[in-house]
Amino acid sequence: MRSPAWTEDELVLAGALVVRNGWRELRTPDREVVELSELLRSLPIHGPDVLSLPGFRSPDSVSRKTTDFATNHPAYTGRRTRCGEPTRLMIAAFTERETEMLQAAQTIEAGMGSGALQLLPEQPDEFDDTGATAIEGRLLVRQALVRERDPKLRQRKIKQVRRTGLPLSCEVCDFDFARVYGRLGENFIEVHHVTPLHISGQRETKLDDLACLCANCHRMCHRSSPGESWRTPQALRALIRGSRAGTLDAPGPNSAS
Repeated sequence: MRSPAWTEDELVLAGALVVRNGWRELRTPDREVVELSELLRSLPIHGPDVLSLPGFRSPDSVSRKTTDFATNHPAYTGRRTRCGEPTRLMIAAFTERETEMLQAAQTIEAGMGSGALQLLPEQPDEFDDTGATAIEGRLLVRQALVRERDPKLRQRKIKQVRRTGLPLSCEVCDFDFARVYGRLGENFIEVHHVTPLHISGQRETKLDDLACLCANCHRMCHRSSPGESWRTPQALRALIRGSRAGTLDAPGPNSAS
């Protein structure tokens, strides 16, 4: 059995280590490499069979990964190591959004230090089908989904909306479950954190931090694309408007060339 490919969470942490070192690789004996090796082996991602593999996320393997990051940076002029597409995507994300990426790494480190991430059960939606490298990584998406599925928090958000006198509809596409499904759809809606956890940090969720969404828009807010794995409802509305405008502007199949 071979060691599995590096996950988004692991790449976020390795990339942050290289960035903090001025985009230079780190050697196996370095204290930061040894500490990251220990942290990676404690992440609640891989099972006991993987953890028992010789050399799994050892200091040697961590050092090699820092070399991948350092030598594949756009400004590097020497010989580049061979690395996979997820690593290249993560390098691009750190290059383009360094502050946000470092915040994500810090949030993962804080969650592991507090024990919050180790206790979270796996969520069915935490795996994205695009194969893209996400900023949050799987663990922070898992934590967000657990929070968003808290029935007490969801009911409190529904009551807040009801008090305004507005219909309980999706804040992105205006879909109203009760209008479409009648009594079956009454009081049905999902909630989404407006601010990602790697920015908001490990603080108590407030009702104003949540948006009411239909299931489709909720999934699209969480769906990964290279260097991005979180969208606000406002950003998703803008994406929909842009997509519709592009459709309207595109020539039809019978248009003259």
